[in-house]
Amino acid sequence: MAKVFRPSTRESSILSKIESSKERARHMAINGIRDHIDQMSNQVAMKLIENKLVETTNKNGLEEQIHKALETLSYAEDFDVDYEVAPFRKIVTNPHIVSLYLTAFVIEKLINHKDTVDIYGSDDEIYHCINHQVKKFLP
Repeated sequence: MAKVFRPSTRESSILSKIESSKERARHMAINGIRDHIDQMSNQVAMKLIENKLVETTNKNGLEEQIHKALETLSYAEDFDVDYEVAPFRKIVTNPHIVSLYLTAFVIEKLINHKDTVDIYGSDDEIYHCINHQVKKFLP
């Protein structure tokens, strides 16, 4: 017969605090997008091109697409965000939600944009490039 695991009150409160702090950090990051949306979209677009991860015919078009993705993220419901990032959740162990969302956007939707020639690199290379820029603006 299997043993039934019943966490004590202390363990439950610790687990609850950990989960609530993760949720709080997630919401702070998503809400912080609005303050830095222009600079962040510019930096991410520039680095993707500089690192030759995205080949495009129009850098401004790429920047606009990333700007729209960030704007969509800032007003999205939690379910919609989780749905978009679900295939990429395992890229890194503790992903930043904004970087993960932008990675999913670049890999799944940006490839179909008229200005995008091709997207190079692995999923984790794209994530790390985006995350390096996002960390400059968001905690």
